[in-house]
Amino acid sequence: MKVGIINVTGYAGVELARLLRHHPEAELVSITGRSEAGKKLGEVFPHLAEIDLTIQAELDRSTDIVFSALPQVASAQAVVPLVREGVKVVDISADFRLKDGQVYERWYKAVHPAPDLLEEAVYGLTELNRGEVALATLVANPGCYPTGALLALAPLVKQGLVEHDIVIDSKSGVSGGGRSLTMENHYSEVNENVRAYGLEGHRHLPEITQELERMTGQADFRITFVPHLIPMTRGIFTACYAWPKAGSLPAGKKGQEELLSLYRDFYKGEPFVKVASAPAQTKQTWGNNDCIVYPSVDKYNGRLVLTSCIDNLVKGAAGQAIQNMNLMFGLPEKAGLDYPAIFP
Repeated sequence: MKVGIINVTGYAGVELARLLRHHPEAELVSITGRSEAGKKLGEVFPHLAEIDLTIQAELDRSTDIVFSALPQVASAQAVVPLVREGVKVVDISADFRLKDGQVYERWYKAVHPAPDLLEEAVYGLTELNRGEVALATLVANPGCYPTGALLALAPLVKQGLVEHDIVIDSKSGVSGGGRSLTMENHYSEVNENVRAYGLEGHRHLPEITQELERMTGQADFRITFVPHLIPMTRGIFTACYAWPKAGSLPAGKKGQEELLSLYRDFYKGEPFVKVASAPAQTKQTWGNNDCIVYPSVDKYNGRLVLTSCIDNLVKGAAGQAIQNMNLMFGLPEKAGLDYPAIFP
C-alpha cells in the first residue's frame, strides 16, 4: 500500500518515516513539510537518507492512507478533503479525538471545520477499540498522555471496580512539546529541572474523561490530571491513584495477586501491552511500541496505584498510528513495529 505523511519534519512525522522504512507492506511515496519543501529527506534527517524522497509543500502522489502529523486545527483543514475523497487517514493531532464540537472549541479555541466527522472518527487506542479501528476510514490517534493513563486504568474502569474520583500524575520527556523551539523546551530551562504545567486544565483532560466515560456509560468522573516536564528526551511515566470500590478486592497480599491476575487476563494476547511484575521504567519502552503497566495496592491504606510507561513518540504517536494502519488494512498488528526497546 502507498503511504503519505503530512508534516514529516516534526518529531511524530520523522518517527513515522523511520518506522515505515522497514514495514513489510507499506511504501512511503509522498511526504510534506513546508518549511523544508524542495529538500531531500536525507538532507534534513541524515539518518533517513535511504528514503529517496523529496519533501513537498503538498502531497504529490496518490495514496492508500495518509498520516497527518500537523498541529491541531491545521491538521483537520488538511485531512478533511482527503477523507471526503475516501482516502484513509490517521490523524495524530487532537482534531478528531473529541466527539463534541463545543468541547473541542472550548479547549482548542477554534471552531471545528468538519463537526460531522467527529462522530465518524474512531478513537484509535487499538487495545480498546480494535473492531472499530479495523473498519474505519478516519482514525483519531490518541494523545500521548491519554494513551498511558487509559491503558493503566482500563481493566479496572471497564469492570466497574474503582471509584470515579481519580488522580493522574504524568511525567513526560521534552520531545512531547514538539520540534519548534520555545522557552519552555529550551535546554537551559529544562535541564536539571522538573515542573508541572497545565494545572488550570490540560488539553488532554477532556480526552481522558471522555474515554473513561465511554468505557462505563457514566458521566460522573472527577479526574485530576497533572502533567510534568522532566529533563529527558523521550518517554512518559504515568501514575494513577484510585480507590477500589468496597468489596472489589481483598486486602493485603491476596489483593495484589488478584489485581495482577486481573490485568494479565485483560491484556492477554495484546502484542504491545505488557503487565509487569515490578514497577516499570521509561527506558524499558525507549524506541518501541510497548506500554508497560504495573498495578499495585498500597498495603497501608488500600489505595490503588496504577503505573504505566510508554515512549511518547512511538506508542504515544507514530507507533500507535502504524498499529492502527495495520488494522485498517487487515495486516498483523506487529507489522513494522516488532522491535525491542533500546537500552541503555
